[in-house]
Amino acid sequence: MIAKVALLSPYAFNVKGGVQEQVVAMSRELGRRNVEVRVFAPNANDHSVVETSATVVREGRLFSLPANGSTAPLTLSWAASRKVFRDLTSFQPDVVHIHEPFAPVLAYSSLRHHSFPTVGTFHRSGGGPAYSLTSPLLRWLGRGLDAAVSVSAEAAQTLEQGCGLRSRELFNGFEVERFSEFERSRTKPPRVLFLGRLDRRKGILDLLEAERMNGSQQNWTLTVAGDGVLRGEVERRVADRHNVEVLGVVNDEHKRRLLRSSDVLVAPSTHGESFGLVLLEGLASGTMVVAADIPGYRLAGGEAVEYCPPGDPAMLHRTIGRALSLADEERLQAGYVRAVRWSMASLMDEYLEIYEQAIYRFREAK
Repeated sequence: MIAKVALLSPYAFNVKGGVQEQVVAMSRELGRRNVEVRVFAPNANDHSVVETSATVVREGRLFSLPANGSTAPLTLSWAASRKVFRDLTSFQPDVVHIHEPFAPVLAYSSLRHHSFPTVGTFHRSGGGPAYSLTSPLLRWLGRGLDAAVSVSAEAAQTLEQGCGLRSRELFNGFEVERFSEFERSRTKPPRVLFLGRLDRRKGILDLLEAERMNGSQQNWTLTVAGDGVLRGEVERRVADRHNVEVLGVVNDEHKRRLLRSSDVLVAPSTHGESFGLVLLEGLASGTMVVAADIPGYRLAGGEAVEYCPPGDPAMLHRTIGRALSLADEERLQAGYVRAVRWSMASLMDEYLEIYEQAIYRFREAK
């Protein structure tokens, strides 16, 4: 019987991201099952409220490092890593569940000591120098895992090629019911929504160029919710475009309200997405979804999403127009049915089995 679980996120909660959202959603689902949860993340200076009943512990100074075509909000503090291990020793969890275990450096002390049954979930797809140059270190850290999970075939391949670690493939999950909690509404002209970091890999500049092709007709408006290294450039480009609003970072409730009041969610990432959780959130909200045609997005969206080639603003503009013309209740319901397949409740059923396997392997090894 699993009574206590520690969840580790290498990325800070004051920056929005799929890994962080996965950690928080897992903590809520475990809480519904009467499991005591403690969540660890970087950035001791972040005092924002995280929507979970779990205890949230934040350690270390925040750094933003280039990673996989984007930036990662993590810590390089070894003191913070040691502090997390001491907190784990005090908490005495049945299982430690680390997301992106090899991301510097919050989990490194816990992996090195390997004092508790430990599960690692790997989200990254695409190796690059971060894997090739640190392969000996990663192989050593991998010895601290009793079970490894990858969120896609691409992430599993990256992990095995980078450090020889085999993993079980499991989907990312989300709380489907939260995305239909608010009343659905629509605007005139239709609203197109972007949710995510403002960097080149996420394709925001391609989307701005696609919006510019509306010309004077203003076929749709664009709402951009997110922050990142391109925030200044985005605001400069849209300064004279009255049908584009840039909101910056929004909280979870605001995000869900935006999804329920938008006609199309656009995810134009160019590469590096192991799984498209945001696509499923859009489908669960009763919103049409347009996404770049990359493997991780195909895995999530299947036939429920309209795809276009990454890095092609003209085709993106046409695909958004097609999605607007195709939206009807039958199509939106099909999208919702697709989203339900990836529920957090189903995912946690799988993870609880993996936790038990990790406990068994840990005890056998000792």
